[in-house]
Amino acid sequence: MTPMRPYLLRALHEWIIENGLTPYLLVDATRPQVEVPQQFIEDGKILLNVSPTAVQGLTLDNEWVTFNARFSGKPTSVFVPVYAVIAIYAKENGRGMFFQPEEDTDSPPPSASSPTKPPTRTKPILKRVK
Repeated sequence: MTPMRPYLLRALHEWIIENGLTPYLLVDATRPQVEVPQQFIEDGKILLNVSPTAVQGLTLDNEWVTFNARFSGKPTSVFVPVYAVIAIYAKENGRGMFFQPEEDTDSPPPSASSPTKPPTRTKPILKRVK
């Protein structure tokens, strides 16, 4: 069976946005393949504001959470495997969901022997058609 976590992430993100609140992701930055700004990691975790006004190009797919954002004014691409997301909740009232580590048992993280790369970001290419 496919893991429920990516579906719950998408649903809760939409629910938080529709209620006019600010969605935050709590991420375990010690997990493999997490690419986040290192200077904002505290106790192995990072808190990410994933509201539409804070990020660009947010993708919540079945394996990755990806987006572009500015951290201290510097544009940064963020790549987080879904299994590294600890929680999603609204900043204003704390409502959301914390995930249990055992939820990953159906789909273990990729092993070090066969790493998968995060999706690559490319600029859109426009072609003039006459």
